[in-house]
Amino acid sequence: MEAFILLQVHVGTDARVARRVAELPGVTSVSIVTGPHDIVVRAEADSIDELGKKVLRPMSEIDGIARTLTCPIMRRWTWLAEGGSSAEDDPAG
Repeated sequence: MEAFILLQVHVGTDARVARRVAELPGVTSVSIVTGPHDIVVRAEADSIDELGKKVLRPMSEIDGIARTLTCPIMRRWTWLAEGGSSAEDDPAG
């Protein structure tokens, strides 16, 4: 399973927090963004429980993180260059 984890961090800590989060097992990308959240993390694990053990619990120990919001990916579409879309991980096909 994959998830986006949205982080709000304390002022001036975004680069340090992003580097620390990027070192966690299961984290596949880390982006510093603008808007209501400061960092967007993409992570993967075998299950939601494993995501908690590998990523979320260790993340809670990183200084500078004020709040997290975990958004598990339920279904994903990719748009093809030839026009049209393809559903991935879609049990309905």
